[in-house]
Amino acid sequence: MTDAARDNLTKLLDVMAALRTPGTGCPWDLEQTFETIAPYTIEEAYEVADAIALKDLGALKDELGDLLLQVVYHARIAEEQGAFDFAQVAAAITAKMIRRHPHVFGTPEERAAGAAPGFWERLKAIEKAERAMAGDGTPPLVGSKVLADVPLALPALTRAVKLQAKAARVGFDWPSIAPVFDKTREELSELEEAIAKGEIGTDDAIAEELGDLMFVMANIARHLKVDPETALRKANEKFVRRFAHIEAALAKNGRTPEQSDLAEMDRLWDEAKAHERGKPPST
Repeated sequence: MTDAARDNLTKLLDVMAALRTPGTGCPWDLEQTFETIAPYTIEEAYEVADAIALKDLGALKDELGDLLLQVVYHARIAEEQGAFDFAQVAAAITAKMIRRHPHVFGTPEERAAGAAPGFWERLKAIEKAERAMAGDGTPPLVGSKVLADVPLALPALTRAVKLQAKAARVGFDWPSIAPVFDKTREELSELEEAIAKGEIGTDDAIAEELGDLMFVMANIARHLKVDPETALRKANEKFVRRFAHIEAALAKNGRTPEQSDLAEMDRLWDEAKAHERGKPPST
C-alpha cells in the first residue's frame, strides 16, 4: 500500500469515528445501526454494477468509494460494540484470500499443483466446519443444511440460481435443459389456471405460481450459464432505449405518449427494434 493510500484510508476511518462520536458527531449517523445501513450497502453495490455496465470509470471510482464507506460504517458500529474493528475485517479477508489460493501463496508443492477443480468449494466447506467446531457465534443452521449458507439478502433471481447450483452439487438437478423447458411449460399452465380461478391482485395462488415460473426461468438461465440478473438488466436497458425512441419520435410532432395510442407506440417500438438490428421496419 502506498503512503497516500494508507493516509487516505486513515482519514476515512477518522471521519467515520468523528461522525459517530456522541455529542459532537452527526445526529443522523449516530442513530444508524447495522440494520438501517444494510439497505444502503446493497444499493451501493448495485450502483457499482451500474457504473461497470455503463463503462463509466469516473462513476466507478465514486461508487467504489461509496461502497468502501459502507464497509467502514459497519466496522465502526461493530467496534463501538466491542465486536471487531476495520483492521480485523481487513486481516480476516487477507487471511482468507491467502488460505483459499494455495496455488499462489502456498508451498512450492501446492503452487506446482495448481488450482485443482472444486478446491474452492472444498476449502469453504472446511472453513464452515471449523467455524461450527470453534463456536464462533454463527447462528445454528435452520432448515436445509445444504442450502443454509446462501444469503437471504441476495437479489431473488441471483439467490434462486445459487440455491439451484448448491442442490445440483449433491445431484438434485435436471440432466439437461430439455426437461427444464418442460417444467417451464407446466408452470406457465399452472399460472394460467390460477389466473382463471382467482382474482388478480388479491389471490395468493397467482403470486405463488408466478414465483414458481420465475424460479424455473432462473433454472434455465443457470443451465445456459447466463446470469439472470445481468440478462434482465440488459432487457431493462433495452426497454428504456426503445421507449425513449417512442418519446423522441412523438416529440418531433409536438406530442407525448399520453397523446398517442397503443397502435402508434407499438409501430414506433418496432421501428426502434428494426433500427437496432440494422433492418428496415416492417410495414
